[in-house]
Amino acid sequence: MKSFDAIVIGGGQAGPFLAARMVEKGMKMALIERKFLGGTCVNAGCMPTKTLVASARAAHVARNGAVYGVNIPGEIAIDMKVVRARAETVTMNARNGLIGWFAGMDGMTVIYGHARFEDPKTVSVNGETLTAPRIFLNVGARPVIPNLPGIKDIDYLTSTSIIHLDTLPRHLAVIGGSYIGLEFAQMYRRFGAEVSVIEHGPKLASREDEDISDAIADVLRSEGIDIHTGVSDIAFARSSDGITVATDSARIDASHVLIATGRKPNTDDLGLDAAGVITDKHGYITVDDSLSTNVEGIWALGDCNGHGAFTHTSYNDFEIAAANLLDGGDRKVSSRILAYALYIDPPLGRVGMTEKQARASGRKIMISTRPMSRVGRANERGETKGFMKVIADAETKKILGAAILGIEGDEVIHGIIDAMNAGTTYPALQWSVPIHPTVSELIPTLLGDLKPV
Repeated sequence: MKSFDAIVIGGGQAGPFLAARMVEKGMKMALIERKFLGGTCVNAGCMPTKTLVASARAAHVARNGAVYGVNIPGEIAIDMKVVRARAETVTMNARNGLIGWFAGMDGMTVIYGHARFEDPKTVSVNGETLTAPRIFLNVGARPVIPNLPGIKDIDYLTSTSIIHLDTLPRHLAVIGGSYIGLEFAQMYRRFGAEVSVIEHGPKLASREDEDISDAIADVLRSEGIDIHTGVSDIAFARSSDGITVATDSARIDASHVLIATGRKPNTDDLGLDAAGVITDKHGYITVDDSLSTNVEGIWALGDCNGHGAFTHTSYNDFEIAAANLLDGGDRKVSSRILAYALYIDPPLGRVGMTEKQARASGRKIMISTRPMSRVGRANERGETKGFMKVIADAETKKILGAAILGIEGDEVIHGIIDAMNAGTTYPALQWSVPIHPTVSELIPTLLGDLKPV
């Protein structure tokens, strides 16, 4: 049996950085990774997908160059092999950077294999047994595959496998109208494929307010994406030239099918029962405000604990654990103000409460909206789709939440994120003097238009 000061299971965005901090403190660490260092973000999520999004946007801009007085003769051709290679290069650079970093770190042992608990202080991997008084789980999540009629008879894609495509689908059917599915839908439409989105719920991006969801659908439809919502029945069958997707309202002749119906934590084969670690009904590991599980000496970080499921929230889990365990801090998950983005184009930047959540809270609230068509930068760039929206507490004057669907919305939202984290009231932020011409310069104007509801 090999002994360590701590063991990290999973090489995503939280555990490895915590392991590195612990090595700096002189601890002997083991990092166990089943497949690739970097987790979903580096290998099958943010980095490769946003690289693909950038290629798709380049194609879109080239096709629309004439609007800006830039005429490109002939059709815009897409070389999917180059597109794929570019995304793989970005992934490999990041993954190899992590490999090199850990290889040069005294006190760090990296083990590739499938870890399972033997007891609360012991795990087995590759036939070896490792023990430590502290064990950190950072095992991530994977795509959910629903048991739909005919799905076992077709070759479907997931968000992991689609990034390796080096040919262009004739017609991509996307099953699921949430964030992952919508990003791939617009991306492949811009590459030149026909695209259909099929969503069980009544609207796309169901987490968002109805006006945001409607605006997202308008953006996608304007680019020729076929959207089906409120679909109750879906079945698949092989056809002579691809896959037939039959719903209760349509029949789609697809060449490829992407299943984007959510993700589930990688906790079902860790031997958690042997350690006594409790999970909820969805398989997420139950943790307290400091990310400790119900078993002393075991923590769960990142997607597997159900508190965020984003790269930035996973990294913040590392920051919380490191501050509390190594720096004498008392940081809490409940103090985190959730923010995220949807990387369609234009992107959606979101923070805090939706309007629906704010109304349900019983607070006296104020709301302001402003179309992007009234933003100078948007008009200059010829990208006026979408709108800004902010919600504030009428009594405390604190900002409760905001959504910016529009050009650079994923960056502009950070002005509001920072204000909310600092506890700044909206009247104080309203008196800032932003730079012109930017999208951010409209934030004080947006706040100045807040009205009670």
